[in-house]
Amino acid sequence: MSDTITAPAAPKLTSKDFAPDQDVKWCPGCGDYSILKQVQTIFPDLGDKKEDFVFISGIGCSSRFTYYMDTYGMHSIHGRATAIASGLKAARPDLNVWVVTGDGDAMSIGGNHFIHLLRKNFDIKVLLFNNQIYGLTKGQYSPTSETGIVTKSTPFGSIEEPFNTAELALGAKATFVSRTLDRDPKHQQAVLRRAAGHKGTAFVEIYQNCPVFNDGAFFLFTEKESKKEEALFVEDGKPLVFGENANKGIKLDGFRPVVVDLSANGNSVNELWIHDEKDKVKAGILAAFSDLNHHGHVHLPRPFGVLYSIQRPTYEEQMAKQIELVTERKGKQPLNEILSGDKTWEIA
Repeated sequence: MSDTITAPAAPKLTSKDFAPDQDVKWCPGCGDYSILKQVQTIFPDLGDKKEDFVFISGIGCSSRFTYYMDTYGMHSIHGRATAIASGLKAARPDLNVWVVTGDGDAMSIGGNHFIHLLRKNFDIKVLLFNNQIYGLTKGQYSPTSETGIVTKSTPFGSIEEPFNTAELALGAKATFVSRTLDRDPKHQQAVLRRAAGHKGTAFVEIYQNCPVFNDGAFFLFTEKESKKEEALFVEDGKPLVFGENANKGIKLDGFRPVVVDLSANGNSVNELWIHDEKDKVKAGILAAFSDLNHHGHVHLPRPFGVLYSIQRPTYEEQMAKQIELVTERKGKQPLNEILSGDKTWEIA
């Protein structure tokens, strides 16, 4: 008879295990509440220990997120969340690291750090809350605000071209680019789960309503009166179909997207564009839909879902291999010797 004692299995985590012991304080109606709820909902199913999750945020309304998740976290400085998260992941690759940022925090002062995180491909998840406005500092225009928007800092309308975050992420060599909405919990959860399972930097843009300073910025894509006509939900391997009765589709004429009326004679779903997450050229065209609309070329629905997803080695994996190879070849060297290298000299 064996005298081995088996430790009892750890109880399964629930969403309540990630809820804070303090009041959540955003403005009534803020889309951040929904995002927090969806993250807390999916986390128990990710298979990690609670103490292995870490949230890093910068500055802005979204950056309060670190206080509202009962995990380890750091409310860092403006625009630097991605840099701090990179350092943490390099030192502790075993941790499940998430960055929470906003369109101002990530696209303005943090733009440089943002693009290099995507390029390097640390295994980090980036949630960008995009409300096309600076909320915490009371309603100035942001790098994603639409041209012509009247705000406290653009009283006669913005004259600037806004960033298209999906295009920017693709240009920065991101391995995972996606978009979802605060007012679609089911879709949001599906995208968050995909991002969580991606090995590499997963970029998730979340359209998030600011009811105080930019109310209704995305209602065209979230409200039932217009959603089916204006939002396109892409799925890998499936044709691009949308419309009130799924009666519209998109096909490519060369590299030009064209809206097709599927109820008309001669038009078939078999002729439509089939979404391929690994096709970066087509992902770029999808990301550009909003630009094509903005410049009046054609009226296209806004794509949501995983636009692009591929696998390539993560930064921390490559770094660990490099350290191992160099250590095998040269042994462990003092830090000063590594920094000085062999190109040193003494001045008598």
